[in-house]
Amino acid sequence: MTTTIQAKPLSVPDSAPLRYLPEGPMALGDSLLSWVGIQHGDDTTFGSLNILDLQTMSNQSHELPGRPGFAFPTTEQDLFVVGCERSLGLFNLADGSWKVFCDGIDSAVDNTIINDGWAFDDNLIFGTKDLEFATKKAGLYLYRGSEKSLIQLRNDQICSNGKALIENHDGSFQLLDIDSPTRQLVRYSLDLTSGETGSAEVVIDFAGDPAVPDGAVLTPDGTGIVVAMFRPEVAEYGETRLYDLESGELRTIWQTPASPQNTCPAFVRIDGQLKLLITTAVENMTEEAQAQCPNAGKLFLAEIGDILDDGGDLTARYNLG
Repeated sequence: MTTTIQAKPLSVPDSAPLRYLPEGPMALGDSLLSWVGIQHGDDTTFGSLNILDLQTMSNQSHELPGRPGFAFPTTEQDLFVVGCERSLGLFNLADGSWKVFCDGIDSAVDNTIINDGWAFDDNLIFGTKDLEFATKKAGLYLYRGSEKSLIQLRNDQICSNGKALIENHDGSFQLLDIDSPTRQLVRYSLDLTSGETGSAEVVIDFAGDPAVPDGAVLTPDGTGIVVAMFRPEVAEYGETRLYDLESGELRTIWQTPASPQNTCPAFVRIDGQLKLLITTAVENMTEEAQAQCPNAGKLFLAEIGDILDDGGDLTARYNLG
């Protein structure tokens, strides 16, 4: 049986530029999270890193030197690792400085930029997207921090989105990956030593769905995956969904009223209570569509239903070593 839960819109973001394309929410501690504004409008080529206090709804926005795909806190205070345009770099909240440590990503092709990713230990898994959303030329990458090496895992994605890693009992990994236009969540075996993936296994097929899968996050216990669904048309509500990883069963739907373009989910704690945070977007909406979807671009907060909180750290933190 599938449970439906209504998510509640927050007052954040409170400006048109920040509501254009919010993504990448990440818990930083109790009632505190970061998120990125990938792009601040149709014609802009820069975005932002945002720090939101969920108690006061105070949002601090830091302009970045390009369009970010992801941002994760590091093991140093105020320092974030950011995938921005075609570079990986460190952004300092305290002084606004930006230091690139890996450049020229996707240099074999044109018109792509970094999109979604995930951090674990001193490694980054991330993908890029074709800005025309048309050609299978975008890359999927592993950045191995111990060697400061960039390894291309695939070169045939269009819009590389949701990422999640599962560590097996033997220390090997499974990579869950969404390339949105394929409308599939797939699983690869991932060998960190060789920098290679196995063949793709389809975990969930969204063929025929009116929405496309976007960002994703594992449940705290690792048994399920929550997928934000981006519906590029006017609709009464958007959906973010919880699927059981073993059976593929749809367990929970979170509806975002008057905001159909769900982009990314994240688990956060507020006063110690686990909640689900959902980002949504205004991207590509006409003025008429925005008038019909007045909550588009807002962040939403929801109860988690029967998901168990294992008490673990919700933050994907990059280890600078």
